[in-house]
Amino acid sequence: MLILTRSQIAGLLSFDEYVQVVEDAFRAHAEGRSLQPALMHVAAPDGEFHIKAGGLLTPEPYFALKANGGFFKNRERFNLPNIQGMVILASAETGKPLAVMDSMELTIQRTGAATAIAARYLARPESQVAMIFGCGTQGRVQLAALRHQLDIRRVFVHDTDAAAAQAFASEIARDRLDVDVPVRPKLAARASDVIVTCTSARTPFLRPDDVRAGTFIAAIGADNPEKNEIEPSLMAKARVVTDLTEQCNHMGDLHHAIRAGTMQAADVHAELGELVAGRKPGRMAAHEITLFDGTGVGIQDVAAAACAFRRARLAESGSILRLQ
Repeated sequence: MLILTRSQIAGLLSFDEYVQVVEDAFRAHAEGRSLQPALMHVAAPDGEFHIKAGGLLTPEPYFALKANGGFFKNRERFNLPNIQGMVILASAETGKPLAVMDSMELTIQRTGAATAIAARYLARPESQVAMIFGCGTQGRVQLAALRHQLDIRRVFVHDTDAAAAQAFASEIARDRLDVDVPVRPKLAARASDVIVTCTSARTPFLRPDDVRAGTFIAAIGADNPEKNEIEPSLMAKARVVTDLTEQCNHMGDLHHAIRAGTMQAADVHAELGELVAGRKPGRMAAHEITLFDGTGVGIQDVAAAACAFRRARLAESGSILRLQ
């Protein structure tokens, strides 16, 4: 069994390649060439664990299980990452364990890749102004995801940690983009063509009045049943696309809209894989608000992990552990 560290994984795939393998995974799922993704969430006193699993049957049959711990005071209390975990990759033909790898690089990149794909179908192609709520690691890859698809020229950033927002803004400025940390972030959101929410908020903060017609929203942060970023009334107003509707029924912002009575699962326009496979259209009109409810799905993890595993074997990277 191959053991891969985060630093070993980091150089194996470009972001373009993550986008391609994640897109292929969503297409495979829509076409019935995947194993049914599964999810488990376990609350802990100061954090949470979430376990996601999934499998792909082509081009080779793989299964992956990812277990991540989310402890959002780790940095300030212990100088540790807020999210830590690992992925176990196995053959979906024989069940043989193939690899164990750090999950962080895979999770960061595959999450951004899903937003890049969603933006292709749901954002207006002429979009140039972005608002990002949440200035951690995911905020950075989300900006990269938007720029992968759109000609973003102006960026607003906001975080409850003002220092984090300023640090992110400084990085963006070095990349020669127009950037601002607005005093009134809701007004900046209303002036934006695309909005990303990638926070750990448990109270929704983005409301209908904060979003103008034609906006694309990537709602990424609500990856457990308690987290909530989007006001249910805004969900009801938008054309909603999920990564996996069954999963979003139980977590994500759709979950809260259903509980509030503003939406039903049947109101979801499509899953992302259906857009990729050409089974349903993306944005239908320039004026509509479109929203991607991205909770993170096991098929993304298995696609990224399988590609990293193949690349690592070719590069003779990693360490071998023999279980028998």
